[in-house]
Amino acid sequence: MPSSFTYLDYAASAPLSDVARAAQQAYEEAPYAGANPNSLHTMGRQAARALDAARRDLVRCLGGGFRPTDITFTSGGTESNNLALLGLAEGMRAQDRVRTKVILSAIEHDSVLDVAPVLKARGFEVVEAAPDRSGVVEAASVEPLLGRDVALVSIMSANNETGAIQPVGEVARLAHKAGALMHTDAVQAFGRIPLQLADVDAVSIAAHKIGGPVGVGALACRQRVRIRPQSFGGGQEQGRRAGTQDVCGALAFAAAATDCAAHLEERRAEVSAHAQAMLDELCASGAGISPTIPFELLGWEDRLAGVVNILVEGVDSETLVLECDQAGFEVSAASACSSGSLDASHVLLAMGIPRDQALCSLRISFDERVSPAELHQFSEALIAIARRRRRH
Repeated sequence: MPSSFTYLDYAASAPLSDVARAAQQAYEEAPYAGANPNSLHTMGRQAARALDAARRDLVRCLGGGFRPTDITFTSGGTESNNLALLGLAEGMRAQDRVRTKVILSAIEHDSVLDVAPVLKARGFEVVEAAPDRSGVVEAASVEPLLGRDVALVSIMSANNETGAIQPVGEVARLAHKAGALMHTDAVQAFGRIPLQLADVDAVSIAAHKIGGPVGVGALACRQRVRIRPQSFGGGQEQGRRAGTQDVCGALAFAAAATDCAAHLEERRAEVSAHAQAMLDELCASGAGISPTIPFELLGWEDRLAGVVNILVEGVDSETLVLECDQAGFEVSAASACSSGSLDASHVLLAMGIPRDQALCSLRISFDERVSPAELHQFSEALIAIARRRRRH
């Protein structure tokens, strides 16, 4: 067992950044630390002002014309997506009874796709738009699904497994033309790429993907949009989400987002260069390693720089993850291990990748805090693993 590990699973959760840690420490030293921001006393009002400052910082980072009052703090990306899907669909149907259809893409995160059975149980029809081989859900594949009966369209900003950036702005304009609302899950994309939000009604984001703490997220939803709350017990967050807010988490989230926004372009270029160098080494090794999406189909300008998905010929994902772990490198599979049986990634299958190949995928994810030397060491280890396993 190695004495140290190189963490390469940032797409699952990124390590806490220095700026987020500093924001948490500043909160703990503040006189209002621990105070309920909904209380009327002095400490409560100070906590509320800090929470509002975090809202202002987040909307500056989001762009797209959102306002601080549009921000609803949540426990993370999953809750934000759940609230968006159920709340917006039900709010739209309450305004117009014929709006009973919800359009999702087939490559959405489980926190979106697993809401489909709930929507169906509540009387909605759910249809999925398919991606092409590059992992992109083109607007042309969404347009035929749109009609007078559509309440909501939800397409992620960038995929969490492949990094493929989606044409959210174009899809949003088509959705609005049909009278529907548009939501995007930007949990993986926020702080990493410029977002296309000018025509989007609601967007989900989360702190722990960008170096903020686990357990805090937000749904930015325009005030003109009706959204039905999905939790009850208080009037917090303008009645959209009950529960005492995590002021410390919100401040650390805002600090991490501000830092990412300030360095977005330079970090994106830096991480892209490191990812390309790693891929060049892996794919030139003769070990049967190839990018899941060929670069002639999708270049770095259309991908998240720090999310790299590869296929390792003849070696299943579970074996790859465990062997990399034994070698001191923490990566993840684009497939899920459930009840002892390996299942292929729904994203890769939707892209048309054969099941036997999809079962051999691996996701490596990182940001500017991972050095080229660490990526080179990982490449050497993975090449050795792939060659050994293929010989056997």
